[in-house]
Amino acid sequence: MSPTTTATKYCHACAQIIDSRAEVCPQCGVRQPMMYTGGGLGVTTASGKNRVAAALLAIFLGGFGVHKFYTGKVGMGVLYLVFFWTAIPAIVGFIEGIIYLIMSDAEFAAKFG
Repeated sequence: MSPTTTATKYCHACAQIIDSRAEVCPQCGVRQPMMYTGGGLGVTTASGKNRVAAALLAIFLGGFGVHKFYTGKVGMGVLYLVFFWTAIPAIVGFIEGIIYLIMSDAEFAAKFG
């Protein structure tokens, strides 16, 4: 029998490593934000970003960089806006949307959380 490992996260107040299922930090007592949407369409990160929403924005509005603004990459979003007329950002946005869809929720939360 292999030992089980518990997923961990950082407390949003004191930055201590705690169990990912903890609703309240045992170190400082601060209630942790809920991370699961319950709808089954991916995980919402602590900052409110959803992987499926980001993927759909990238696929359908990626040419304008909307997904970059959504994920907090404002500089890249502006770059996409400047070059949207070349259609290159639309192609790259479509590819990024596919990448977001095949990315795990944990990877998305680590990258954009």
